[in-house]
Amino acid sequence: MRELLPVVLAILAAGTNAPAQESQTINIGARRELFIDHFLIDKLDGARLTLHEPHPAEIAIKNDRPWEGAFNYGGIVINDGGTFRMYYRGWPAKGSPVRCCAESEDGIHWTKPAFGIHEVAGTKDNNVILVEAPFANNFSPFLDTRPGVPDDQRYKALAGHQNSGLFSFVSPDGVHWQKLGEKPVMTATLPNAFDSYCHAFWSESEGLYVCYFRCSVEGMRAVARTTSNDFVHWSEAVPMTFSDTGTTRPSQHLYENVTGAYYRAPHIYVAFPPRFVPGRRVVTDADLETLPMANLGAGDYFHDCSDAAFMTSRGGTHYDRTFMEVFVRPGPGPANWVSRTNYPIPGVVPTGPAEMSIYVNRHYAQESWHMRRYALRIDGFASVRAPYAGGEIVTKPLTFAGNALEINFATSAVGGIRVEIQEAGGKPVPGFALEDCPEILGDKIDRLVSWNRGSDVTALAGRPLRLRFVMKDADLYALRFR
Repeated sequence: MRELLPVVLAILAAGTNAPAQESQTINIGARRELFIDHFLIDKLDGARLTLHEPHPAEIAIKNDRPWEGAFNYGGIVINDGGTFRMYYRGWPAKGSPVRCCAESEDGIHWTKPAFGIHEVAGTKDNNVILVEAPFANNFSPFLDTRPGVPDDQRYKALAGHQNSGLFSFVSPDGVHWQKLGEKPVMTATLPNAFDSYCHAFWSESEGLYVCYFRCSVEGMRAVARTTSNDFVHWSEAVPMTFSDTGTTRPSQHLYENVTGAYYRAPHIYVAFPPRFVPGRRVVTDADLETLPMANLGAGDYFHDCSDAAFMTSRGGTHYDRTFMEVFVRPGPGPANWVSRTNYPIPGVVPTGPAEMSIYVNRHYAQESWHMRRYALRIDGFASVRAPYAGGEIVTKPLTFAGNALEINFATSAVGGIRVEIQEAGGKPVPGFALEDCPEILGDKIDRLVSWNRGSDVTALAGRPLRLRFVMKDADLYALRFR
């Protein structure tokens, strides 16, 4: 915990359900805050936090090239100024793993460019960007958003395994890569370290590089974290704690952590960890007759099942598991109930004016392997939901910077939302009481809240205040002052 910045300690303390005191005032500045945990919430009355499941859309990419195979595996999706790159592992039936890259201009329609870098399966007419063992197997790139990063290091990656340690890679374009030195920058100091993807990124809020990777704690697949200022020298790895257990041992096997900064609120890290359930068999012997299972090791992959959960972090070595329910369900059909399938990959990207998407590995160990796009409302991982009978939420004391309150919300045709601004002690601010706020109806990502006097709240900036939302048949996803 010695790596944490004071602001992160304050954030973690504020994330409890304890009643807020004025001394615990949260400065949100002009940041967007999502209702994905209890960070801002002091009281819920008749309303509750609700997790939303993403909706399956079309297949993004599938196994259709000689250098791919049934044991392909997604790595990450990166949005580079409107060019989307999806990195994934190809593993031909005869050969070693290779790292591939698909591209898209909208996150929906994908191509596999012929980069012409490596000869695989007798041709350079392929989308393979890395072939070197052992790095091609668990190669985990990201777009480095650190201010002042050199042009030839805009992309970075970590790759390796427990025996080799992790090596740093850099690239100017995400396609042509080179190692940043010939020695590992990180060696395994925890049980089963690096036995899957090691997800790293530049943290704008913490001001350093962070890396999350697999480890084992008391026999459970868990998550550890390390940090760096230069992507070469890394701190001692520390296992993450989980809010549902209060310890570093998770309540379920988390095969990966799938952690990254949310692009509209980068101080919030969202995670979609695959929950691996060993020995929980759904696929029957009769089902096996119909499944296009690959011959290589196929017998190991129908005795277990998997889905995906949802976690968050605001920095430091703690995950919040407000929701224990499923985030990505396996879905119908035995092909979705084999081991190591339904695994999301890091990267939340905009795919429409009100839509964002994630991508999920499906049909692992089968010739029908593919990556499917799943769609969500923008900011729509979770919401404060009020039923038809009504409900309300009151925030903890907060200060802000800005001149107007913007909300992401949706109501039914008979529902609505009203907003009251209160002093920290709970008394309505004159002119911003509930009766001064015309009822808000509709479905908007960025609606400004107005009172009878207008939407300008400049005079209140910097003062400790509370927000009270009185709602009926409505969802509140996010807010910010702008």
